[in-house]
Amino acid sequence: MTRPLDTQSHDTATNYTLPSRTEVARPLDEVFSYRELARLDEALTMSSRETGLRFTLYIGELRTPTRTHAEELHARSGANPTDAVLIAVSPGQRVVEVVTGAGASRRLPDRACALAVLSMTSAFSAGDLVGGIVNGLRQLSDQAGHPSGLRP
Repeated sequence: MTRPLDTQSHDTATNYTLPSRTEVARPLDEVFSYRELARLDEALTMSSRETGLRFTLYIGELRTPTRTHAEELHARSGANPTDAVLIAVSPGQRVVEVVTGAGASRRLPDRACALAVLSMTSAFSAGDLVGGIVNGLRQLSDQAGHPSGLRP
């Protein structure tokens, strides 16, 4: 049975340049330090908590076409992809994709996603993968705001 993917497609594929290929070539168990993983976890948790949207992160190789693969990952990211946001970063391919569910896309328009990607890629080109992701998550959560049920 074929079912339409309930996502809003943002054209956020962006090429960026890492300062050196050695950063990408490290073994997986050495890619992130404990502190970096904690920063990423905290940023994801806070973004989800503040907005009521479920933010997920994928870092790794994306099949071509990268957009289609990112949309597939988003669809499998949890129980309710409608209110989910996936940030897919492929350092080796120099691609960033942001996929939002239909509900999340009403709070995160294309322009907001594109600005967050621009911010992330600027940090990536300076060699700061974790900082770029954290700042991108902050920008997206600031744009999405609080869910209507939690506003004061």
